[in-house]
Amino acid sequence: MLSNHAHAPFNSLPKIEKSEGQSLLRGMRVVDLTTSIAGPYATQLLADLGATVYKIEKRVVGDDARHWGPPFIHGESPWYLSVNRNKHSLALDLLHPDGQKVLDQLLEQCDVLVVNLVESVQKKLGIDYARLSERFPKLIHASLTGFGLEGARSHLPCYDLIAEGYSGVMDLTGERDNDPQKVGTPAADLLAGQDVALAVLAAYIERERSGKGARLDVSMQTSMTRFMAPRLASYLSSDELPRRSGGKDSVIAIYQVFNTADQQISLGLGNDAIWRRFWIALAQPETGEDERYGSNAKRREHRDEIVSKIAQVLATKTREEWLTIFEQHRIPAGPINSLEDVARDQALLDSEFLYQVDSSSGAVPQIGLGIAINGNQSVHRKAPPALGEDTEAILAEVLCMSQDDINNLKQSGAI
Repeated sequence: MLSNHAHAPFNSLPKIEKSEGQSLLRGMRVVDLTTSIAGPYATQLLADLGATVYKIEKRVVGDDARHWGPPFIHGESPWYLSVNRNKHSLALDLLHPDGQKVLDQLLEQCDVLVVNLVESVQKKLGIDYARLSERFPKLIHASLTGFGLEGARSHLPCYDLIAEGYSGVMDLTGERDNDPQKVGTPAADLLAGQDVALAVLAAYIERERSGKGARLDVSMQTSMTRFMAPRLASYLSSDELPRRSGGKDSVIAIYQVFNTADQQISLGLGNDAIWRRFWIALAQPETGEDERYGSNAKRREHRDEIVSKIAQVLATKTREEWLTIFEQHRIPAGPINSLEDVARDQALLDSEFLYQVDSSSGAVPQIGLGIAINGNQSVHRKAPPALGEDTEAILAEVLCMSQDDINNLKQSGAI
């Protein structure tokens, strides 16, 4: 755990001020009842595009991800900070009758509700689609669960690790003789979160036509399994069961990592023109013209032979020497960056995709959206909020409550 952040890597990131960010979704209001990573990531995507997101959190403990550490920055988990930008935090007890009333008042003014609870818990809290759609027929109700709202597994809890195991990605990740590996980031969380944001946008557009809300049901298992579609479709088409190979079994004949004289390099020779340019870059144009290697199918037949030949040549120069040569010949190639390397990537720093910003507790790092809209990549309007930091402002400014009303809610324990 870092007790002194003076030497933390984020201190070298460019520091930015709050801006207007993006406005494509200005006017959309979202109530976010999710916790952990997948749901908060979904609502951060909407917030980055201009939506107003009210993050409803448990009193005292807040979002589960706030406690995932060390490390912590000014008492906050970097995991929490990574998916909660541009939101307003309201600490509310949904089991308290007054807390339920506050939520209903907020929903009256909002377009979207995002939850990551199974159906039985939604019903217990009174936030299921069946109940809310009667009162709020225009509400877009998005559920993000491990296995969907219906079916044999719908009641089961789930995390990213579990969804990755179900999807087949773990079985294909890692070296052949080693144990299965999860992806090195919460892939199922992030993919399912993207699916929620995508579905919300589609439902929002449809509501403009029909005036009706929608019930959206996103499953981490199916989002992660769809991520495997090219590999799964290949198996379904051939009955050839792929096994993990350390990334050396692509349908593209040469699409893997190689050693150079110093550091490793990734190389993708995805079509015949690139194949020929590659061998010109290696000063062996005759290999590129060899009819035995004239198509991807033929190159796959001779993959072991070709890989050995390439490995011998690449071992004669350093990674940077080869990257310079490959850039000149337009060969898809790159380094195998560590996160330290990523944090120092000058292109990412110059575009302020990686940046730091002041929060209520101190400077914190952020990773941007990375999507330019009319040439503008800036999305930052508000730092990830401290627990409940916007409670009174939301109650007073959005719900028009008096200070006496707010004080009564405090005294009752609803906020």
